[in-house]
Amino acid sequence: MGKNEEREHDVRFVELGEYLCEVRSKQYTRLEKLSSFDEFLGKRFPESRRKAYYLIAIHENLTRIPKAQLREVGWSKAVELVKVARRDGENLDCATWLHKAKGMPKEGFKAEVERHLTGKETDPWEIIYFKLYKSQLPVVEKAVETAALMLGSDKSRGYCLEMICADFLAGASTPIEEP
Repeated sequence: MGKNEEREHDVRFVELGEYLCEVRSKQYTRLEKLSSFDEFLGKRFPESRRKAYYLIAIHENLTRIPKAQLREVGWSKAVELVKVARRDGENLDCATWLHKAKGMPKEGFKAEVERHLTGKETDPWEIIYFKLYKSQLPVVEKAVETAALMLGSDKSRGYCLEMICADFLAGASTPIEEP
């Protein structure tokens, strides 16, 4: 999909979600001799199948929010609104959540949704990538698994890596004694 086509999808995400729901429910995929809706998405949205499912979720879960207001907040914040709508159901306070979505930057709004869903404050986070050689993977995986066993299996891999690093730094900061 080209950049212009992707931009068009971002602008028209409300309508696109509605059309995708119609294609799925009326089984229009048969017209193209496709065996499933997923195959249709693979053909029509080869690089963004997940986004297509997000747009469907927006259409199905945010029915009480006017389309024009959804367009104003954008699809990525609408995806976050879906999480709140699924949790709160009929008790969803549309006006308050729309106000927050319009007034906050995306990451701040995402954190606000997370706080609402979990009741916990969340730290800002980012994804960090490492290039590892295949020969290094077993050592790294074993270290993270061992840390998870020691810290409790409910801890995230990121937390386990942080503790491994903290342990390393604690050992590295002590002066090395000479024999």
